[in-house]
Amino acid sequence: MEDESTSISDQVSQADINQVLAQGDIDQLVSQAIVSPEVTIYRPGVKRKHSEKKTTVEAYDFRNPVFLTEIELRQIRIKQEHFIHYLAARLSMFLRMDFSLKLSKLFTTPYVKFTEAIPNPTFISLFNFDQLNGVGVIDVNPRLAMTIVNRMLGGKGHSIKEERYLTEIEIALMDDVIKILLEEWCRQWNDIRELNVSLVGTENNGRFLQTSPQDTIILVIDLQAGLGDCSETIQIGVPYYMIEPLIKELQASSKNFNHISSLGAKEAQWSPNYDDINITVSAEWDCFDLTVQDLLRLRVGDVLELPKDILAKTQLKFENSTHFVGEIGLEDEKVAVKITDNFKISKNSIP
Repeated sequence: MEDESTSISDQVSQADINQVLAQGDIDQLVSQAIVSPEVTIYRPGVKRKHSEKKTTVEAYDFRNPVFLTEIELRQIRIKQEHFIHYLAARLSMFLRMDFSLKLSKLFTTPYVKFTEAIPNPTFISLFNFDQLNGVGVIDVNPRLAMTIVNRMLGGKGHSIKEERYLTEIEIALMDDVIKILLEEWCRQWNDIRELNVSLVGTENNGRFLQTSPQDTIILVIDLQAGLGDCSETIQIGVPYYMIEPLIKELQASSKNFNHISSLGAKEAQWSPNYDDINITVSAEWDCFDLTVQDLLRLRVGDVLELPKDILAKTQLKFENSTHFVGEIGLEDEKVAVKITDNFKISKNSIP
């Protein structure tokens, strides 16, 4: 009897489940769950706005904001390409050995991340500009620095594998190289502003640097330098607030240049003041080439044979500038030139 009641209860409960969770009901529940609920959007100055569309919230890293636009970064990159080109040539002459430079990266990062990424040991040189606020940082890999010093002292420039802090003598010699680097960097900004740079100190560990607030944005110029068989990095870090005046002036000069270019692109208009200006008109022939020896032998009475079709290849010049090709002949018993074609410049034509 007990077994029968248990079997009946199992059958009833299973039937109830099948009735409640029919496949159609399950599909309906799933579809309702997929539908996004209505979202209320609050905007300043307007009423509430209800929307069934999903609102996308993008993440923003407030600790690493982007201060430079793509156009500004492109302009700075062009200047840095010129900078490393001329710097490589100057250092090659200074060291009397080929010194290669390549721009690896150009990016912005917070000061704290910049200093934490500096390896230890290293050679750090600090500098500033008389016309700008702030202190810049140059980080040179110690192996590259010691290889440069070795070359300055008469060595062959072979890579030095040792990793250690530089001595005072090595630091003094590296200061000469850093001055060349900074002078060339300043020269690339001469069209914007004349800069005077000074070295203010050296360090050997980036974690001890306190030249800028921790959240300052740094423009980092990452260079790959090569001397002999040594290939290491040089990093130049400049605070954004330090070069901000240069960037603003660079943008202003770029806008002025574009404005002038747009003005120059307008169609030229004729001025009546030009009507009475006299210009020299001449006709000449491009005959043949003559050696210097033959030229020295020419005397009065000598005869020069000219090509038969030379009369039809007369060049008509205005103020020594060739514009037309014509044919010489007679018109009303006067020598005249009939213009037959526009002058086309070729490699063999004589200007």
